[in-house]
Amino acid sequence: MATRPRKAEKALTKEELQEKEAAEQGGSMPLTEHFREMRNRLAVVLVVFVACNVVLITRAQVLVGFLTDMGAAYGYEFIYISPSELLLQQFKAALTASFILCIPLLLYEVFAFMKPGLTRKEKTGIRFGLISGVGFFALGVFFAYKIVLPFMLQFLIKQGQGTDYVASVSIANYISFLLLIFTIFGFIFEMPLLSVILSRVGILTPKIMRKIRGGAIIVIFLVAAIITPPDIFSQVMVAVPMVLLYELSIGLSILFQRRRKAAEAEE
Repeated sequence: MATRPRKAEKALTKEELQEKEAAEQGGSMPLTEHFREMRNRLAVVLVVFVACNVVLITRAQVLVGFLTDMGAAYGYEFIYISPSELLLQQFKAALTASFILCIPLLLYEVFAFMKPGLTRKEKTGIRFGLISGVGFFALGVFFAYKIVLPFMLQFLIKQGQGTDYVASVSIANYISFLLLIFTIFGFIFEMPLLSVILSRVGILTPKIMRKIRGGAIIVIFLVAAIITPPDIFSQVMVAVPMVLLYELSIGLSILFQRRRKAAEAEE
């Protein structure tokens, strides 16, 4: 009895077809093709960046106002001490916002460029790293905006109360200060992801992290004392989340170490 022909396989996506063709050709691709693909992907990012910047420049005053509203709520008065300072800060705010909006697209294009040469396990690991990295950085910026900066701005302006000094701050210095704090806490919140990466490559282990826990906590409080005003409450508000991040790093390190051992045992 003749057997029925199998149903046609599900149509492959464009990326899957490219991977299949690369595999049939021995996974080789001329160097010029790699450069052409990289150029095209970077061109997409550049076009989107320019488009975002053009749109956001028209809303630059709103962006600067969003940043200065926080300081104004505590009594800061903002000035610009050169004719072009305010305009330059508006351009700076627009450029910074455009760059932030384009980061996910840039990471995607880099990942898509690398994807054909990666194994399924490597693809999963890189996806996890990119998504987690963006998420932790955004969480650090949010923490700085909602917790750290209000305490710092309030403490710093109190230093002039009861004196003849007025907190008239240059708009350029103020925005640079905010961006610096956002960047610092964005990278601080990358601690769990960094610990996972170091654990996966075997440089860092939960045993080592537990052993140096005491010294790490001391360093954390020293860093908190440096980046915050000399106010014990502000230091604690910054140091405690950093300690919790360190403990989370240990937990994630244990989890990934167990998974790695289980995978090695199966192999």
